[in-house]
Amino acid sequence: MAKQLFIAIFLSISLVTYAQNTSDTIPLSQFLKQIEAQFNVSFSFADKTIANKTIKISERFTTLKEALDYLKSETKLNYKLLNERFITISKPSEIDQNPTYKLQRLDEVVVNNFLSQGLSKSINGAITIESDKFQILPGLIEPDILQTIQALPGITSAEELISDINIRGGTHDQNLILFDGMRMYQSGHFFGLISAFNPYLTETVDVTKNGTQAKHGSGVSGLIDIQSSNDRVKYLESGFGIDLIKADAFAKIPINKKSELQIAGQRSYTDVILSPTYDSYFERIFDDSELNSGRTITNDDDFFFYDVTAKYIYDLNSSTKITGNFVTIFNSLNYKQTTRESDNSELQTESDLKQTSYAGSLSFSKAFNKSLKGFAQVYFSNYQLNGFNNIITNNQLLTQSNTVDDLGIRLDLLKALDKNLNVNLGYQFNEVGVRNLEDVNRPRFKSSIKEVIRTHGVYTEAEFTSNSKNTYGRIGLRGNYIDKFGSIFFEPRLSFNQKFLDHFRLELLAETKHQSISQIIDLQQDFFGIEKRRWQLSNDEDVPIIKSSQVSAGLSYNRNGWLTSIEGYYKVVDGISSRSQGFQNQFQFTPATGKYTIKGIDVFLQKRFDNWSSWLSYSFSKNDYEFESLNNGQAFPSNIDLRHVANVSLSYNLNNFRIATGLNWHTGRPYTEPSDLQNERNTISYNTPNEERLNDYLRLDVSASYKFQLGLNTTMHLATSIWNLTNEANEINRYFTLNNNNDIVENTNFALRFTPNLNCRIHFN
Repeated sequence: MAKQLFIAIFLSISLVTYAQNTSDTIPLSQFLKQIEAQFNVSFSFADKTIANKTIKISERFTTLKEALDYLKSETKLNYKLLNERFITISKPSEIDQNPTYKLQRLDEVVVNNFLSQGLSKSINGAITIESDKFQILPGLIEPDILQTIQALPGITSAEELISDINIRGGTHDQNLILFDGMRMYQSGHFFGLISAFNPYLTETVDVTKNGTQAKHGSGVSGLIDIQSSNDRVKYLESGFGIDLIKADAFAKIPINKKSELQIAGQRSYTDVILSPTYDSYFERIFDDSELNSGRTITNDDDFFFYDVTAKYIYDLNSSTKITGNFVTIFNSLNYKQTTRESDNSELQTESDLKQTSYAGSLSFSKAFNKSLKGFAQVYFSNYQLNGFNNIITNNQLLTQSNTVDDLGIRLDLLKALDKNLNVNLGYQFNEVGVRNLEDVNRPRFKSSIKEVIRTHGVYTEAEFTSNSKNTYGRIGLRGNYIDKFGSIFFEPRLSFNQKFLDHFRLELLAETKHQSISQIIDLQQDFFGIEKRRWQLSNDEDVPIIKSSQVSAGLSYNRNGWLTSIEGYYKVVDGISSRSQGFQNQFQFTPATGKYTIKGIDVFLQKRFDNWSSWLSYSFSKNDYEFESLNNGQAFPSNIDLRHVANVSLSYNLNNFRIATGLNWHTGRPYTEPSDLQNERNTISYNTPNEERLNDYLRLDVSASYKFQLGLNTTMHLATSIWNLTNEANEINRYFTLNNNNDIVENTNFALRFTPNLNCRIHFN
């Protein structure tokens, strides 16, 4: 406890040391954020519009009009108030000269500063995260995209992992994750604890739980659409940072008047220097793997990760843009271990696990005229998981690999029939190949299976927004043809939003989806039990095509800093495989197909006053499996059925200092208790599946940050956080095994314990 207190005091002092800003001029972007926080508004602009602009510090304004008048006089830019919350910024020449800008219609924001500054809810039902405007959330020191979305109602992670995000009761493989239009099959570093997507080249992240646009196929649970900036900066913009796990850097480099290179990367230094954060992460990930045996005498681990993102932008003219994207993600673990066997002999093993992703794309967009815009993209995405285990003393070699190749083509047209009505139509092709390899030399066994599925998709969609912005509607239809099975799927999509009585909004969402690729678990110890899930294509038999249907209705009230919303939903996902659900009870080795049905209500309450902001979210859901060949066909709770989930947070902003604290609670996950007796085959007999519950989960987090000017175009940002401040031993999984004496052993996995972190960033613009 003394160690934890010392760390907390040290991190706090590091912030207070820099508690004064003496510059008379600050970047315009920083000034805009202050106005957003004061008046609860949101500015929308192209990066190049305000690039390298500064503004004199002024006294606090009493009205928004005063602030806008001051901005207009000092910056000579246009500020257009679309409604009481949404303001666009443009150069005087942009609207007149750029037809691409004229076609562009920004989605109306109905809730601004949702949870935190930089998060907003659009009229189309999506939650949007703007990385450059994002403020801290409890327990986070930077805008970690996939950690941030877990604070949204209806989204959680039963395993407390970025690589296992559950959107309204679905498994992680049921989420469609796009990075600049490329599908990504790997989302985390440190095997699921850190997001693999660099936030400092990310412009927006759209999260959709229901009512997805028709142009997006797959992802029966949710869509996470990550977009980097397509706007060029006039001058070099760069930055770098370091925390207790990794270091990162980014740069936006203007090449000439028409082109720009954006590049970013981050790498851990865990193979060189260890920290308390690393120790906590390592204990969480490797505690239950076969690399952490109670019989270990010595061990030597070498672990690191990195990612690199690059984007090239070329503006052929004012209406035509060409972009090229590349991203690579890499995790590497080498582990040497000596264990003592039951006969007192020593066993030496060397294990190597690598997880790699590569993706690249070429995109072309053109505004043919003021009302017609076209977009074309071709991309390739590759994912590889390779495990190698060498039992040196027995001369036994085990090799496992899982590879995904995804080739995608998209053609898209957007036609503005008038100022209120848009029509979108397009075509999408995907060829996905999956290869699974397992090779053992003693006893000799080798299995190599590769499958390919090609899917053609066509879609059309109409989108309407009234002049008053009070009424919004979008209706679409997507048709999919899978040539391997000769199957055709029609998927209607609906999004409707109506404002009434000035401060109320009604939202209706509905969709149907399908997907032909999912993750399964053959054995819990595959890939050393660390990354045991492997991608596999549907075969229309024991791994069927997954289909989902979902409807939801919500009501919200937004006035004078108060936001209240309630949303109910009903979702059915059919065609799931028991091998994809991670059973560790009597169904662990029983192949079966079935469905899950989830019914739930999300409630959200937020209040802003002066420099304070607080919010409370609560979700109730009932998530049940139905497998015809399991449990006599009777429904039973899902493995990730978190019946009650509640989060509460309080944050305080004063100029450039921010502090946030939050409490996270949910009821325990279900698990299956064994019966007292064992049968003659020395296997465990179980009671009713998922009848028991783990203890409730409770976690208190805190974060603080401070930003100040080092020079005219240089900003320093310091942040600190503590995850699980009270060091709670939160149970996240329980299962049972037999030891060498055939006694039943209870195994319990725990979430992250007390985990501090510290971040220092410098930004040049």
